[in-house]
Amino acid sequence: MSNSSSITQFLLLPFTDTRELQLLHFWLFLGIYLAALLGNSLIITTIAWDQHLHTPMYFFLLNLALLDLGSISTIVPQSKANSLWDTRDISYAGCATQLFLFVFLATAEFYLLTVMSYDRYVAICKLLHYGTLLGSRACVHMAAAAWATGFLHALLHTANTFSLPLCKGNALGQFFCEIPQILKLSCSHSYLRALGVIVISVFLAFVWFVFILVSYVQILRAVLRIPSEQGQHKAFSTCLPHLAVVSLVISTAMFANLKPPSISSPSLDLLVSVLYSVVPPAVNPLIYSMRNQELKDALRKLLQYSLLQVYTVCVISLGLQ
Repeated sequence: MSNSSSITQFLLLPFTDTRELQLLHFWLFLGIYLAALLGNSLIITTIAWDQHLHTPMYFFLLNLALLDLGSISTIVPQSKANSLWDTRDISYAGCATQLFLFVFLATAEFYLLTVMSYDRYVAICKLLHYGTLLGSRACVHMAAAAWATGFLHALLHTANTFSLPLCKGNALGQFFCEIPQILKLSCSHSYLRALGVIVISVFLAFVWFVFILVSYVQILRAVLRIPSEQGQHKAFSTCLPHLAVVSLVISTAMFANLKPPSISSPSLDLLVSVLYSVVPPAVNPLIYSMRNQELKDALRKLLQYSLLQVYTVCVISLGLQ
């Protein structure tokens, strides 16, 4: 038995104890991480560079890419390092920081996805009022509210979780620091103290989910009233990427938290946690760029411009020599 005052580090759950599979995990996560860095960085740079993409939809997409970059950078580097060096350790302060950042970025992302559904609702159902309802100031306020909500939510959860006395060791059943796993280490009489905060969080998530669902029901009704098939296709093409991202995040998170204990196993839990924590930041850029011709055209122009600049610099350098 131990208490939280004597714990200086936590032990994360390893993916495997076999050295060859640990190295395979390192290279797999490295590939996913580099793909996420490249994809989200390209989206951020393209939107910031192209004046034609300075619209509410792309402004929110830029914020989503920033959140995805932060989210995957919070979890994957520590996991890669543990597999590479064959260790499970994470310091007490490092665990608290990782938990805070993950909750912060995940909450802000869910709030932002809700705002993005409102953006698509206004663009399709209230097009004549789009400039009024989603002006530049309103967009900045909505994005700032997403970041602020995530920060306050994470601060509350982190303070509440790490104020609990821990009496059941320091081994976590997850490959990163997560609230439910830390609560399992707390003393039985202290567990209920954290339950209230979790209930509030679940309620907020449910409200955001209902808002997204109602928005898309209204969008679907409006799209089906569009007389031309081309107009319907164009409207759907602006909504499907966002709907795909929302479905991925919500489905994996719900399955992770609501799956029956009878089908729970360490391997399945690890797989599901990877699906909701690591995969979305890596695939979101691909989802948003696949059906978005504006974004693909802007990205092509950016790459052509960058190559031209590199070519010019090389020519000038060779000329000076």
